[in-house]
Amino acid sequence: MRDDPLVKIIVVGAGEVGTYVADRLSSQNHDVVLIELNGERYRQLEQEMEGLDVLKIHGSGTDPDVLHQARVEEADLLVAVTHGDEINILCALLARNVGVKKTVVRVESRALRRAQSTALFADAKEHLVIDPDEEVAQAVLSLLAYPGALEVNEMAGGEVVVLSARLPGHAPLVGESLRNLGQRLEPDWDFIVGSITRRNPGGEEELTIIPRGDWTLREADLLTVICKKRALESVTEDLGLARDMPENALLLGGGRTAEMLAKSLIERGLNVAIIEKREKRAAELVERLGVLVYPGDITDASLLDDAGVAKQRGVVVALTGHDDANVLACLYAKEAGRRVRGEDGPETIAVVHRLQLLDLLEAHQVDATISPRTAMANSVLRFVRGKAETVAEVATSLHGDAEVLEFAVAPGCACDGRAISELGLHEDVLIGAIIRDGKPQIARGRSTLRARDHVVAVVRPGQAERLSELFV
Repeated sequence: MRDDPLVKIIVVGAGEVGTYVADRLSSQNHDVVLIELNGERYRQLEQEMEGLDVLKIHGSGTDPDVLHQARVEEADLLVAVTHGDEINILCALLARNVGVKKTVVRVESRALRRAQSTALFADAKEHLVIDPDEEVAQAVLSLLAYPGALEVNEMAGGEVVVLSARLPGHAPLVGESLRNLGQRLEPDWDFIVGSITRRNPGGEEELTIIPRGDWTLREADLLTVICKKRALESVTEDLGLARDMPENALLLGGGRTAEMLAKSLIERGLNVAIIEKREKRAAELVERLGVLVYPGDITDASLLDDAGVAKQRGVVVALTGHDDANVLACLYAKEAGRRVRGEDGPETIAVVHRLQLLDLLEAHQVDATISPRTAMANSVLRFVRGKAETVAEVATSLHGDAEVLEFAVAPGCACDGRAISELGLHEDVLIGAIIRDGKPQIARGRSTLRARDHVVAVVRPGQAERLSELFV
């Protein structure tokens, strides 16, 4: 592992996304500066980010003096993710004015995403605009395509799917060693276990490892599985997750994310209904989408009953900006199903901003959780990783510290023409899949990499940059 900082990065805005990105990048030995204007929030950072090597500055990212204090002229990348679109855009323009080549901005306003605004960065080859609502909506769609999974990421143009799922007791994989699993999958594997997150014996902390053949899978293990898309049906059966695609969707909260999601679900043929407490907004949704909208609060049990949470076999997605309301509504939907039908309620997906709630949600069998911070952070981290033509995709997880990276093998690079077993990979690295001429194969030690292959790998902190050097 290299000891020198790899990239100097300035993050403006210490909200959920900014702190998460700063945390991830700092733990991987980048030189990170975090700027926050709000005094109360700035004081909270001292406790929240204790032990992280992040320089924290109190001030505005649009103040040239503050940017100078952050040594913006030395920065490789500026990430502006405050809740003010105009502030983010101005931060990026100021950074580019002093020579920062890479900029990432959070922009929610439709008006500011139009051509007139994007023209401000017309000469910028490395500029990324991210929209948290769009990122969350896409994450929900991915989960609905593979019911039962906690997280889903498609890579290599959709040919490879990375699933995160916690093994239920009835899953066929429980009790099987990875060595025996490999023998069963020979000669042409359909999937490989990329990481296991397991709770310590007698402890509460969960640890993530990149497993080898001597590991035996247990109930409640959280697995990251890399698989061929064509084999998903059999893989989800092995994981104990096989379920039918829902036909009905009830969206709790009628904000911008819900509207985006509803449009996509309607296009896919689902019956969609929404609960929204703002009367004016509810009327807008009826006019724009032509769906049934229940006016009221998503924590109103009688309203949830009227919307059919106990009877429907579809999915309930809680999308408001209030974690408590999202959690309570999902828990009620589950309990209502047990009370009325004697079985679990509908599939439930909760959007949460406080990651401390994850254990509570899993303990009460909320099926999946989405955080805007990871949905957006994946886009930012993809932008940071090496050269754009080398790193194609990045996926982080809410439930462990492993990352999944997709690399393109550059002609003449260190791994071109070499077998995986010859690369001297660290134990915290696993190359899981190779995509050649659009066709995926699960990687083995004897597999040889070739120029223009795409490679999907699982890495733990500290190994991403070292691995990426093999592909340049």
